[in-house]
Amino acid sequence: MQYFESVVVGQTMRAGAFEVTRDDAIDFAGKYDPQPFHLSDEGTDGTPFERLSISGWQTCSIAMRLYVDHVLSNSDSKGGLGVDGLRWPRPVYPGDVLSLEWTFVEKRKSRSMPGVGIVVVRMRLFNQNDELVMELQSAGLVGCEPDGDAA
Repeated sequence: MQYFESVVVGQTMRAGAFEVTRDDAIDFAGKYDPQPFHLSDEGTDGTPFERLSISGWQTCSIAMRLYVDHVLSNSDSKGGLGVDGLRWPRPVYPGDVLSLEWTFVEKRKSRSMPGVGIVVVRMRLFNQNDELVMELQSAGLVGCEPDGDAA
């Protein structure tokens, strides 16, 4: 179990090989972001997209899935506080294989919640060509070690 004390500011790691499928993209878009360019190739006419593109919100969901799988599932996560600086500099297309890079940029002890620390992480999602497709910064709550001193 990773606690607040074991977070190393400046540490960067990368993991994942999440392939985005056309069926998943259309299913997600149909439920949550039904813009024409997320639903069909024909819907991209007059847009900057080459073909059906993945919703940015699905891209965020994939990043979160990878972060949970590789970080939060083994930590004493207590929830999120928010996201800043969300950007989608390139589209994601069906067949792209995504990997997540995360860097712990800040940590501090919570003033209002004893036994909990706040960790700020920068997440960057890349496609199989190592092109940046999403970035954001997020703050989350992480439990301190039992009887630990969250310095």
